[in-house]
Amino acid sequence: MALKRIIPCLLLRDDGLVKTVKFKKSTYIGDPINAVKIFNEKEVDELVFLDIDATKEKKEPPYSTIRDIATECFMPFCYGGGINSIEQIRKLLASGAEKVAINSAAYYNPDFIRKAAEIFGSSTIVVSLDYRNNLFGKQMVYVNNGRTNTKKDPVTYAKEMENLGVGELFVNSIERDGTMMGYDINTINKITEAVNIPVIVCGGAGELKDFKEAFNIGGASAAAAGSMFVFQGKKRGVLISYPDPNDIKRIISK
Repeated sequence: MALKRIIPCLLLRDDGLVKTVKFKKSTYIGDPINAVKIFNEKEVDELVFLDIDATKEKKEPPYSTIRDIATECFMPFCYGGGINSIEQIRKLLASGAEKVAINSAAYYNPDFIRKAAEIFGSSTIVVSLDYRNNLFGKQMVYVNNGRTNTKKDPVTYAKEMENLGVGELFVNSIERDGTMMGYDINTINKITEAVNIPVIVCGGAGELKDFKEAFNIGGASAAAAGSMFVFQGKKRGVLISYPDPNDIKRIISK
């Protein structure tokens, strides 16, 4: 059985890090390289970097930033944002990313996902699945940074992505993003029960018990968080943090 992972999810905007709430209202956090250095010291399992403007602005991934991160980073990391071609994936891997997360292009061009998994291997290709309730209270997958409703049910979509050959799913609740109100355990469990590939969950982590619930009740393979690792206190002062090794052992144990 694969070791459960606790992963900081860091949002890139231009040359800096930001944190959003429900995919809106971004707060500047600081320099990504400084954050990487701190997470190195804390012996983090893995990092996820998502460029939240890349698809909207139709820009290339920030290869120079990825190379800088790779130079400093002691742990594997995944990059997502604006990826829609095989050549981009090739350049990102050459720049130092171990995995790539694909969101909008997975919906608009499923054959691209199938081809990418065949060329680079399933373990390299992650599909990012963002979801929230529509106006009628039904959960739907959204793309384009939460702006476009695909009219796809998250569980059905997760199975479709698995069938295309992806090695992992990054499942993010838009409505819980940045709220620190806990993961959407019910939906997480439905997805993990439906697929046979690892699922990283994100959106809502606010305390250590949330990770444990994601693993033991939700069935997640990894739990990602943003606000919990970059903010401190009710006033949300910026402070990079990560659970200590003893806390992690308690979290990942049954």
